[in-house]
Amino acid sequence: MSFDIEHMAMLARLKLTPDEKERISGQMKTILEYIEKLSELNTDNVEPTAHVLGLSNVFREDEPAPQPLADHNPISDSPAHFKGHYEVPKVL
Repeated sequence: MSFDIEHMAMLARLKLTPDEKERISGQMKTILEYIEKLSELNTDNVEPTAHVLGLSNVFREDEPAPQPLADHNPISDSPAHFKGHYEVPKVL
């Protein structure tokens, strides 16, 4: 387990003290024991779910709406523009 903790810490770029490694090792052991308990459950008649609350998407009708800036050309507000395009300084 110690190697796994050190490997995970290296991947996460964490520098752990020996006390932290020991504490995390105990916590990981508890988590893995709980996962083993869950794997003992009989789930043969349980439908797979993505969410526990049976939610579904509610979509509104796709209807065109007026555009608030339809008559406004934002390029005309720019400090430099040419033939309908923004002009920006060259970057080399």
